[in-house]
Amino acid sequence: MSVVEQYARAHIVTDADDQVADDQRAVPVILRYDPDVDPRTVRIDLPGDHEWSFDRELLEQGLRAPAGTGSVRVWPCGRVQAVVEFHDARGVSVVQFDTKALMRFLRRTYTTVPVSAAG
Repeated sequence: MSVVEQYARAHIVTDADDQVADDQRAVPVILRYDPDVDPRTVRIDLPGDHEWSFDRELLEQGLRAPAGTGSVRVWPCGRVQAVVEFHDARGVSVVQFDTKALMRFLRRTYTTVPVSAAG
């Protein structure tokens, strides 16, 4: 089976007083799906060696309604954005994506391994 890898841009969400304009806060991320490693898992690589793996179904559910507990949470933010929140010992990373980019990525993963086959 083939690996799905997609580059995207995301925004770090912050409430800092010195927040820079949104275009300057965009960061490159890599969305990755490797069914040979685990057909149920997707991975998001953020700059600075922050790598997160979580259930592909969680990503799909979170694009429609708030989903997740524990270390990864996903929810829609308006009509065209989605937020993925990561929790670990270093703290919380809140990253905002264009929903279209995440949906395009998911469609590509389902072309590789359909939900029923991922088990």
